[in-house]
Amino acid sequence: MKNLRRVDANAGEIHGSATSRQRWRMAAAGYRAVEWRWLACVVMTWQPELDEVLRRRDMAERMGGPAKVRRQHEAGRLTVRERLAALLDDGSFDEIGTLAGTASYDGAGQLAEFTPANFVVGTGRINGRKIVVGGDDFTIRGGAADAAIMGKQVYAEQLANQLRLPLVRLVEGTGGGGSVKMLEQMGHTYVPANPGWDYVVDNLSTVPVVAAGLGPVAGLGAARLCAAHLSVLVEGIAQLFVAGPPVVASGAGEQVTKEQLGGAAVHSRNAAVDLVAASEHEAFEMIRRFLSYLPQSVYQRPPVIAGADPAGRAADMLLSAIPRDRRQPYRIRDILAAVFDAGSVMEVQRYGGSIVTALARLDGHPVGVVAGDPYAAGGCLTVEGAEAVTRLADLCSTFHLPVVTFTDQPGLLIGTRAEQRATIRHGVRAISAIYQSTVPGAEIIVRRVFGVGGAGMTNRHRLIRRWAWPSADWGSLPVEGGIEAAYRAELERADDPAAALADIRARLDAVRSPLRTAERFGIEEIIDPRQTRPLLCDWVHDAYAALPASPGRPSFGTRPLLPGHRGRVPGEELAGGAVVWQQRQPDRARRCLGRVAVAGGGGRVEVGPAQARCQRVDLDAVLGQGTGVEHRQRVQRRLGRAVGGVPA
Repeated sequence: MKNLRRVDANAGEIHGSATSRQRWRMAAAGYRAVEWRWLACVVMTWQPELDEVLRRRDMAERMGGPAKVRRQHEAGRLTVRERLAALLDDGSFDEIGTLAGTASYDGAGQLAEFTPANFVVGTGRINGRKIVVGGDDFTIRGGAADAAIMGKQVYAEQLANQLRLPLVRLVEGTGGGGSVKMLEQMGHTYVPANPGWDYVVDNLSTVPVVAAGLGPVAGLGAARLCAAHLSVLVEGIAQLFVAGPPVVASGAGEQVTKEQLGGAAVHSRNAAVDLVAASEHEAFEMIRRFLSYLPQSVYQRPPVIAGADPAGRAADMLLSAIPRDRRQPYRIRDILAAVFDAGSVMEVQRYGGSIVTALARLDGHPVGVVAGDPYAAGGCLTVEGAEAVTRLADLCSTFHLPVVTFTDQPGLLIGTRAEQRATIRHGVRAISAIYQSTVPGAEIIVRRVFGVGGAGMTNRHRLIRRWAWPSADWGSLPVEGGIEAAYRAELERADDPAAALADIRARLDAVRSPLRTAERFGIEEIIDPRQTRPLLCDWVHDAYAALPASPGRPSFGTRPLLPGHRGRVPGEELAGGAVVWQQRQPDRARRCLGRVAVAGGGGRVEVGPAQARCQRVDLDAVLGQGTGVEHRQRVQRRLGRAVGGVPA
């Protein structure tokens, strides 16, 4: 009516200068225009469609229905939407693909039934920082992909990759092809492919990836759980296995429960997962804390926070932390807590046994931590310890975290069982990971450095800031284990072999003093253990200043092989580009050069001054940021052949 009155008023302005017939026609035309505008307003609104969207969203949020939700709760597990609410900042979840699912329609074309896809994906925030998150909905077909729109899982991987955002996977179910019952419904079989796996692999070199196993996890779901920088399994309610008990009973003849097959007791020490949580809420806290140490992607530096713990704090307990009796163990975790920022040490591979690997902060700066634990296997490097070292070294190399090593390493584990498990192979792989890392490092030698294992705890062929405590003890072999062999003839000739052995030990104890090594500049400095934190807090500022101003993707050779030095590479061409020349550069010059790949004319690729150990290639400068994963990988392989190693 307001519009009618407005038009009538406007029409009245011309009534005085027109005939009555003209005035009538004008008024009629004005009212018809208003009528048509009013009708158009009614007809063109999209409210019915929006109401339908809201109705379907409401149906999607019901998941598998009240009965399935109740069953989920009775099993002691949260629903996927409850998990998202517990993990993310309040109100920050922005769902993508809410309406994806399976619908059926009645004869009039109206929606009769709707089953949402059992994978929920979107973006959200953790402590204000944006992430991509995807979770399986076990209330619909047990999380199997035969009830899902597989494109949503792939989309989550692509979204994290393209936007360079951390990715969190909440895994429950198979996440794969579902049951064989689907084959009859489809009417055919298919050659399997792991959906989106090119992005799954590429994301490990691009963004932080965290996965939590929150229920039974099998098949592709198990693979998605393990393909992460941090994998968490919830004790009691979650199990991890390639195939569940029915398949195992049929194929392997074993009668086992889910817990016996793949529970926390099985995987807490075998390196299949990194951490075991007591509850889902503890798992979410682990995820939040882990991501707080890492940048959003490899193209950023780690986040530095204001340090609340004084950098100059000196803990008196460190003076007596290492017993004078070399055979007496000590608590390495107490030492780490005394050195790093208060409450900042987070162990990230709890299966390491004799090796503690963690993330921590020094004056607010995130760092990686490697330390020996003499309470496990005497501190020797075991298969599990080597795997923990490898994963931490790769994590820190990928996301540009300096590494602090507390060395007490008597060497690789010996004995029949160690040889049967190929400990040397795993140890060499770990040492290779350390040597391939290019992030700044610092070492505190607290006690033993012996053999291949001790020598390989840091790259001793490049500059590492290094301090030793007075308790340090090093050599090619421990003195205690080599006296009888080295002095056999002298001991056999002695009238009193016990007294002769004691005399030999006394002579060797004088020689093994770390002060003798310091005299020859074999160790840079021997310090009061209480000065460890102040020195490391000063070092970490230098370490961060040495990080690349514009960091990028990691690049490694295939382990355990290391790229060798090469000069000119005759006849080796990249995509029709020029022959690559190599120039060896000192470490400082290499850091200044940083990125070694540039775009050549005519679409060619040329690699400028570099050397065989260069660790980073700026493919974005060569290809552009919008390049697809497959083409990027092809160029990576070509660049890898040119510079002596295949970029990851």
